Amino acid sequence: MKSASMMFTNTKDSVRIAYTVAGEGKPLVLVHGYGSSRVQNWGSTGWIDRLAQNGFRIVSFDCRGHGHSAKPHDPAAYGDHMLDDITAVMDATSTPLADLVGYSMGAQLSIRYMMLHPERVRRVAVGGVGELYFKERAAWRETIAEAMLIADPKLIEDPIPARFRAFADQRGKDRFALSACMRSPRHFYKPEDLKAATRPVLVVAGENDDLAGSPFPLAKAFPDGRAVVLPSRDHMTAVGDPGFKRAVLEFLGE
Repeated sequence: MKSASMMFTNTKDSVRIAYTVAGEGKPLVLVHGYGSSRVQNWGSTGWIDRLAQNGFRIVSFDCRGHGHSAKPHDPAAYGDHMLDDITAVMDATSTPLADLVGYSMGAQLSIRYMMLHPERVRRVAVGGVGELYFKERAAWRETIAEAMLIADPKLIEDPIPARFRAFADQRGKDRFALSACMRSPRHFYKPEDLKAATRPVLVVAGENDDLAGSPFPLAKAFPDGRAVVLPSRDHMTAVGDPGFKRAVLEFLGE
């Protein structure tokens, strides 16, 4: 598929967001994971091509702090302000209503967006999240934020922050912006809160995803939720799995 031209829009708090539009058909917005980008999360894994072939008009964008979007170094610029990134690209592309597909951080943002703006969402498919969504992990997130700031990554002893730091050290990424993003508070719902959801939700996670856990408890919390487990996949390998794509296409086609 021919590469779509990158465009830019500004959020209400004046953060410049990069986005692309591909395909024609049913509107769909893709929200990538932490430290990734629209290209790395959705382009290189075949998602955009597959969705376009199945009749979707895909809006993919770089969350603030990522990809070609602006990269604030202030934690106050993140948190719920990242929801404005979704609204900005939907408005810029004349997309009043869309399906949302999010992975990891993008899954958390998609759930939050659906709960606050159900009038703009038809269905939500999320991956790389599960039962650990309900576990308070502020201290764990702080270790990752700190790992982004250490001058010598060889000094990071904990394997999970070390893994995130190695990902952040890839070319073109700003680890100071990523530290600010991780340090900013995020809103996580309790199971009883998710009972108020009014849209169908699909939750997908790899069988060996130690950052997400089982998708079933999270799916069960939604009035219309369902779960899929990807055999032998972990947090990094689940995103490109063909089974993930099939499950989402089947869910969005209902």
